[in-house]
Amino acid sequence: MIFASSLVWLTSALLFLAPAVNLMWRGGTGYCFFALVALALGAAIVNRRVPGYFSALRTYRWFTIGMLAFAVGIGTQQLVLGYWLPREFDNASRFLLALLVFLLLRQLPSRNLRMIGWGCAAGALAVGAWAIITQPPGGWTDANRLNNSYTNAIPFGDTALLLAFLSVFTLGWDNPRDWRVLVPRVLALVSGGYASFLSGSRGGWLAVPVFVVLLGMQYGWFTQKKRLLIATLAILIVAGGVLSTERVQKRFAEVPNDVSMMHKGEDDTATGLRLQLWNASRMMFERHPVWGVGKGHLVDELGAMARRGEVKAEIVNERAHSDFFSTLAEMGTIGVICLLLFYYGITVYFWRHRHATDPAIRAASYAGLGVATSTVIFGLTIDVLVPMMVTVLLASLVATLLAVIDARQRELRDEARAAPTPAAVVRETQPGD
Repeated sequence: MIFASSLVWLTSALLFLAPAVNLMWRGGTGYCFFALVALALGAAIVNRRVPGYFSALRTYRWFTIGMLAFAVGIGTQQLVLGYWLPREFDNASRFLLALLVFLLLRQLPSRNLRMIGWGCAAGALAVGAWAIITQPPGGWTDANRLNNSYTNAIPFGDTALLLAFLSVFTLGWDNPRDWRVLVPRVLALVSGGYASFLSGSRGGWLAVPVFVVLLGMQYGWFTQKKRLLIATLAILIVAGGVLSTERVQKRFAEVPNDVSMMHKGEDDTATGLRLQLWNASRMMFERHPVWGVGKGHLVDELGAMARRGEVKAEIVNERAHSDFFSTLAEMGTIGVICLLLFYYGITVYFWRHRHATDPAIRAASYAGLGVATSTVIFGLTIDVLVPMMVTVLLASLVATLLAVIDARQRELRDEARAAPTPAAVVRETQPGD
């Protein structure tokens, strides 16, 4: 399928900008996403009668189901429980619209789609520069953690960390041996990691070992003793340096201190309040096991429980600080099924292609696994699927990385068909040539 070169390059620019401006320009990623949606909608209308244009929705059926799961689940819940809150479809609609974006992107050359890797690197470099330029007097401290004007330190630090590692995951589809490619990607890793460090987002740091293992699998660090030794030494040196810093030691030491205070009856710490929220979510699930209390009704239910003396007023909140517990309380068993379908849909195809020999497919697979696993890990201690800037970025990344795999597979098939067969070569080569 042939698209105008202007459309291809406009799409490439949007894929670069979407992650690059995520932490620096409020709504910037959303503007890029909806521009992609508009292009995708136009392409879908024009190509609606073209055979095979929508076939990828069946080919990647689990991805399709995962992207639709929450929109369908929320709509069905509101019909069953008899209420109407349109705003609860806002985040879920981004995943639904990502299907249209995917259908467009998979038709484009894979080399243009790979611009999203440079966008992640640019975003990580920008947030590191932001941390230095805006540093307050006395520096960034636990009382004054790095963030921006439209989000708090936790999703800010988690997103910075994800962009940092995606810069290195996507290095695999460029030329890792070219210093002109390698140096800015490594700087992006350091820059985004530094921003995450200053944010103090310790829940997000749990993803670092998983990222490192995935990078080791992608680049074959574990296949040879020499590589394994070098990688292990490098990881130990970096980890030792980071863990020895006062900020990291203090952030991790707060957890056992909070637990100790809880045993003494003082449960108004950050960990204690979070555990109370999770316990309250469990109580709601026990009372409303199928559909939950209703998407968007968590704060009202917590307020009612506080008035009855079942929970402390301090934990009355719109979210449970965990994707799992928020979903458990608000949508019950149906919601948990939707969440698991979503997790599976954004993971399964990247996992299946992780052993690909083609560098672009392999890099896209491991980058996708990085996005999927970090979504699960970050969601253990914060609501990842709530901040719009995170939701839009996640939808854009997953749709694009899967499109890279599909587009590159098509290109490899076309190259194989275009290559002369051995029989043709024999016929063309005559004696005496």
